[in-house]
Amino acid sequence: MKILLLGEYSNVHATLAAGLRRLGHEVCVMSDGDSWKNYPRDVDLSRQGGFWGRISFLWRLLKALPRMCGYDVVQIINPVFLELKAERMMPFYRYLRRHNRHMVMGAFGLDYYWVSVNHDLRPMRYSDFNIGDKSRDDAVAMNDFREWVGTARESLTKAVAADADAIVAGLYEYFVTYELAEEGRLRDKLSYIPFPIVIPENVPLRKTAGKLRVFIGISKGRSAYKGTDIMLRAARRVEALYPERMELRVAEGVPFDEYRKMINDSDVLIDQLYGYSPAMNALLAMSKGIVVVGGGEPEHYDLLGEHELLPIVNVEPSEESVFKALESLVLHPDKVDEMKRQSVAYVRRHYDYVQVARQYERLYLSLSARKEK
Repeated sequence: MKILLLGEYSNVHATLAAGLRRLGHEVCVMSDGDSWKNYPRDVDLSRQGGFWGRISFLWRLLKALPRMCGYDVVQIINPVFLELKAERMMPFYRYLRRHNRHMVMGAFGLDYYWVSVNHDLRPMRYSDFNIGDKSRDDAVAMNDFREWVGTARESLTKAVAADADAIVAGLYEYFVTYELAEEGRLRDKLSYIPFPIVIPENVPLRKTAGKLRVFIGISKGRSAYKGTDIMLRAARRVEALYPERMELRVAEGVPFDEYRKMINDSDVLIDQLYGYSPAMNALLAMSKGIVVVGGGEPEHYDLLGEHELLPIVNVEPSEESVFKALESLVLHPDKVDEMKRQSVAYVRRHYDYVQVARQYERLYLSLSARKEK
């Protein structure tokens, strides 16, 4: 098949492309590299600030339009898949629909349904937009609500979701959200496929010795939204209490290659306070034998059908929960090495990039079979 992957979040499309190519498909990735993270792509659609930055972007986008035609499948990362305002996006989507065979929309991150369902219906005990029965009212969450609800982004999301041949959710959270979207009317085109991770054949597991090395990455402007501000406070408390047993490493706004080097010799990663399941950042760490403190709720394991390997140190969305989880690891380092082994085995079992690419391949082929009927 000839496949176009348009847009990028956290290296999902670049990694998926590698898996699909291993299966013999012709794949092109067009994206902005997920902004400052600068992930690899075949066609660069990044946009710089200022007048000339806008002109350069529009020129490269227009030049790329002919290369966006003639694909068996076009998969967009999000309803907003280009660095354009939502009200200017639909003509490009219609162009893709007109000149390609199938359209697939990714439910991989922030969009109208993610915001509105979690804010209004609250299907999970906690999320980026609610804790229990209470909506989150911090500045970042409220800004996201205002950007996506009652705006051109809402209209765009609804139009693209209604038109797309399939919608793929990459996490338990997004799958649950889209099951309820539009009163369940999108379920027939919804699939859950885990995120893809490239896993080395042999992962050398670093023995836990001396201080427990704990790593946390801070996303620019998203610390409160993702809960890393709360997790960082908890980690600093544990480090202050046990300075001879724990070393905290903090990375903020670094490119992917530099981030990867920083994380490699860590024992523990703290990630995503409000998550039910591990996203790309956590999965990448686990594939290297690093223990994750973050989202690992039972519902997530149930969706995967996993009841043996449960390596994630799950935390509730509170500073005290994170503090206790980290303190337990610091006080019982003998357990960490087995958790490292299980982390690699878990990612290999469910997230191997070729295995995930096969799931996408089956979905893409099913669209063709459906159309032929």
